[in-house]
Amino acid sequence: MIDAPSSAPSAAAPQRPPQARAPFHVMTKPSGSRCNLDCHYCFYLEKEKLYPRGPTDVMRMPRALLETYVRDYIAAQPGPVVSFAWQGGEPTLMGVDFFREAVALQKRYANGKTIENAFQTNGTLLDDDWGRFLADEGFLVGISIDGPRALHDAYRVDRGQRPTFDRVMAGMDVLKKHKVEFNTLTTVHRKNAPQALEVYRFLRKHGSGYIQFIPIVERAPETGPAAHGLTLASPPDPLRAGGADDADASAARVTPWSVRPAEFGAFLCTIFDEWVRRDVGRVFVQHFDSALAKWVGAPGGACVFAETCGRALAVEHNGDVYSCDHYVYPEYRLGNLRETPLAQLADSARQKKFGDEKATTLPRYCRECPVKFACNGDCPKHRFAHTPDGEPGLSYLCKSYRRFFTHIDPAMITMAALLKSGRAPAEIMRLQK
Repeated sequence: MIDAPSSAPSAAAPQRPPQARAPFHVMTKPSGSRCNLDCHYCFYLEKEKLYPRGPTDVMRMPRALLETYVRDYIAAQPGPVVSFAWQGGEPTLMGVDFFREAVALQKRYANGKTIENAFQTNGTLLDDDWGRFLADEGFLVGISIDGPRALHDAYRVDRGQRPTFDRVMAGMDVLKKHKVEFNTLTTVHRKNAPQALEVYRFLRKHGSGYIQFIPIVERAPETGPAAHGLTLASPPDPLRAGGADDADASAARVTPWSVRPAEFGAFLCTIFDEWVRRDVGRVFVQHFDSALAKWVGAPGGACVFAETCGRALAVEHNGDVYSCDHYVYPEYRLGNLRETPLAQLADSARQKKFGDEKATTLPRYCRECPVKFACNGDCPKHRFAHTPDGEPGLSYLCKSYRRFFTHIDPAMITMAALLKSGRAPAEIMRLQK
């Protein structure tokens, strides 16, 4: 974390970039989709097709563009804390010096604000140089790991199709050695979804006190290539979603590695039952934390469960700004940092419409659902199924979330009551014995 004193601009300094009307988040991809791994389920690797380049060109954010981004993003945030999120592709391919420069620019333009940095990596390239830098600058690191060796290596392989588990674990050891704060990001897919407790206990054993689960849901066109020369299908138009009258029928169009419609819910319920008996207050799982926030009437921390979206943008290596990390397609390109201030793109009418449509296109089946307050229809990217009465726009994971939020309701009511009475939610573990 960086706390920088305010400094008065010189007389020759350019006019400060505009401030946004409300806070927003940006996922920054300085290396674009470039990665040293070839994870079978990755939806981002093929995005390199959107940026044709010559044999000597490399996806890499130039220094001048980095400065523009850092300056504009800090200026755009209306609050006292500015959080940068660095991702890819694989951001370690940029090298430590790129991020040293980024931190130096953050200090230069902080203007009295507190700067935070989060860094998502596959962990395979982490070494002591990285460890020292990440520790010294207070980066929060997310490391991608899908569970024990066999489950992780099922899909997470390198460019030579070799397993990566040992290299990821070595990277995690670097973070522990240098006392870098880290959490884990685990994708839930066709292979590891049936092994919920094996996955959870592995993550708990290896020191991840903060766990994020991401369901893998990707589609391939039924016939012919996808749009823009890509292999995977673009996110659905909520008004023309699906192609069948049954949510289960949509499973025929998803990729072989995607989690099944009800499987992710079973995965979460199984882990929740162990967590609520022994790990409340000791292990933090994003889905559970977000749910508890909903039960106490707070917004919750996961954008997929927000009523609307649109305040989480993505910035590519060349300065292109997109509506969302999952919507990096030409039709969702808002503009470029070199041409338009970031705050202006975040506050644009086009982006507001994108975010509001999450609520305005919600099917009646969802609006009348008893767990709508917690789910809000899931991420629009997943809304390619139909409701039982044939209305488009239902999440492919509807069965999972209905089961999960219904299953946890009694425990959530108890923990919410504990919180409201000034007691710790962890007391639920004693109450159950």
